[in-house]
Amino acid sequence: MNGSRAMIPPLKIPTALKSRSTLDTAGTEQFGMGLLPSSSKTLPANARVVAMRDLYMKTGQGFLLVFSITSASSLNELEGLREEILRIKDDDNVPMVIVGNKADLEEARAIPRAKGFAISQKWGAPYYEASARTRTNVDEVFIDLCRQMLRKEDDTTDPDDSSKVDALKSSNNKRRRRSKFRDSTHPRCVVL
Repeated sequence: MNGSRAMIPPLKIPTALKSRSTLDTAGTEQFGMGLLPSSSKTLPANARVVAMRDLYMKTGQGFLLVFSITSASSLNELEGLREEILRIKDDDNVPMVIVGNKADLEEARAIPRAKGFAISQKWGAPYYEASARTRTNVDEVFIDLCRQMLRKEDDTTDPDDSSKVDALKSSNNKRRRRSKFRDSTHPRCVVL
């Protein structure tokens, strides 16, 4: 597998009765053509990729910021991505998890574990080291992110404000109707 496609199995989180969908954007930079409808083919490939990435950031409710522990440049790119997410979301409290991937390649490590934890402290986001090859911590990062997303959703509803509760009920009914027709163009969780 070249990293551009991933099969992500659905997770069952015992504390949540809600479902979450995941959109993996890894590798989209390599395949800029055809990401938008054919009417957009007049745009350069770079512009289409940036437009799609911004759309994912705007609509995503939670973000996995993934870098390779074998590549310093991949970690350096995360700070820019994080800043873009915060700018586009216009929110400093966005659910995020930092993931150092390729934990099975310890002998090729370029990023010390302590650096990952230091960034975690600085950004206020949990840090995991994971391996797609051995599935180490793969479920855990998604569970952590989903819990953050659910916590944020719960924090935004004030049980003392009946107008918010009524709006939430109406929103939930609309959401249920939409969920029947939901497809991959409506991401909930974005892997960057």
